[in-house]
Amino acid sequence: MAIGSSTLLYHGLYPLLIGFNSVPKVAVVPILVIWFGIGTVPAIITAFLISFFPIVVNVATGIATVEPELRDVLRALGARPLDIIRKVGLPRAMPYFFASLKIAITVAFVGSILAETVAANKGIGQLMMLASSRFDVPLVFAGLMVTAFMGVAMYAVAAAIEQRTTGWAMRGQGEQQVSGVGGGA
Repeated sequence: MAIGSSTLLYHGLYPLLIGFNSVPKVAVVPILVIWFGIGTVPAIITAFLISFFPIVVNVATGIATVEPELRDVLRALGARPLDIIRKVGLPRAMPYFFASLKIAITVAFVGSILAETVAANKGIGQLMMLASSRFDVPLVFAGLMVTAFMGVAMYAVAAAIEQRTTGWAMRGQGEQQVSGVGGGA
């Protein structure tokens, strides 16, 4: 929210976010294992690191793109900057948030599986590594299928929550579209 509402923070932190996102997460996992040990914590942190960038960028964009005229009118009506962010910026950013959340959910699975393949004592990634070392190809594919199913299920959950909370921002699926000016049937 702070990045989207402040031009100074946006220009100051955006290059840092891009640099942070450019670091290969596979290179970070061994550091996380050294710091936090083998287990689920490095997998969770890796999933967070991969998911963080798209969400921050999209929410900041949603807040930053509130029309200046609307901000001026709200200020003239006595709204404080926090009121503008809370009542206009955040609702405007919600579709951006859910769009990035649906992307982040799928890549979070990639991050957690990545961390589990590097160093874990349980999890799908560790199971797939053990199966591949035994040349148990069906088990590796089963791990891939379970991961794909979990990704699709979580995507569907996020899409359902999005529809419930930001349905007002979506064009209706059943609405008839105007074919054009003077277009007859």
